[in-house]
Amino acid sequence: MRRENQSSVSEFLLLGLPTRPEQQGVFFALFLGMYLTTMLGNLLIILLIRLDSRLHTPMYFFLSHLAFTDVSFSSVTVPKMLMDMHAKYKSIPYAGCISQMYFFIFFTDLDSFLITSMAYDRYVAICHPLHYTTIMKEELCALLVAISWILSCASSLSHTLLLTQLSFCAANTISHFFCDLGALLKLSCSDIFLNELVMFTVGVVVITLPFICILVSYGYIGATILKVPSTKGICKALSTCGSHLSVVSLYYGSIFGQYLFPNLSNLVNKDIIVALMYTVVTPMLNPFIYSLRNRDMKKALGKLFSGATFSSR
Repeated sequence: MRRENQSSVSEFLLLGLPTRPEQQGVFFALFLGMYLTTMLGNLLIILLIRLDSRLHTPMYFFLSHLAFTDVSFSSVTVPKMLMDMHAKYKSIPYAGCISQMYFFIFFTDLDSFLITSMAYDRYVAICHPLHYTTIMKEELCALLVAISWILSCASSLSHTLLLTQLSFCAANTISHFFCDLGALLKLSCSDIFLNELVMFTVGVVVITLPFICILVSYGYIGATILKVPSTKGICKALSTCGSHLSVVSLYYGSIFGQYLFPNLSNLVNKDIIVALMYTVVTPMLNPFIYSLRNRDMKKALGKLFSGATFSSR
């Protein structure tokens, strides 16, 4: 496809959230509060894990990367959405739209791989506790994170390169609050068969396969827990997995229908609500679900605040 066909649309118009004008102020305050909570909660997690030596373990290593991913993930879409709530002309340049889509897919996939790595960590900790330190070495943890970044980059880059080959004729209005890949494909006047094929194939690799790995891990974890004779041991094992399972359910439940089966989500409002769940709600809840209910994290938080109080006297 020649560049002049690709550049026939120099910008896109984002319709944003389907709210009434009189509701804009309420929703702006709501999502601004949620975004600031996401930033504060996840940055606090990163700070605590970095400062407290007791949190220098594989589980918290993955958690710190997940917190960074959630901050970046939310920052890709929410600030632009908040700006558009008070803008009369809700436009985004062609290059800006492509960039937003790239980073959105990148951090979505990275979330998936990191959650899978955390599931493997829990599997080793519960099913092979005596060999945990020898298996979950620093080198393996770094390798799992590096592979997650490489695969996420390859996934988002493949979608982006294919999208830049499409022609966008006259239609440039996106019925969404960000540059969603599915919404952009609907605007194209080119043949999108290859894009949809890659969208489904890559979706299976970066979403379905990690989800299956998580299910298998928890299958082994469940079988191991049932063999534990004491109730105390069962409760301890469940406490280490409950938070992770909560986020797994919230994350994968939101995105499965959205990207693996796009034709089943024809309702615009449904797409937007689902997108809000994993771009705004999930990153905000992760610090509470994963960490603030965690005893080690609470101790680190208390130590940080007590140290700050002592130094201020």
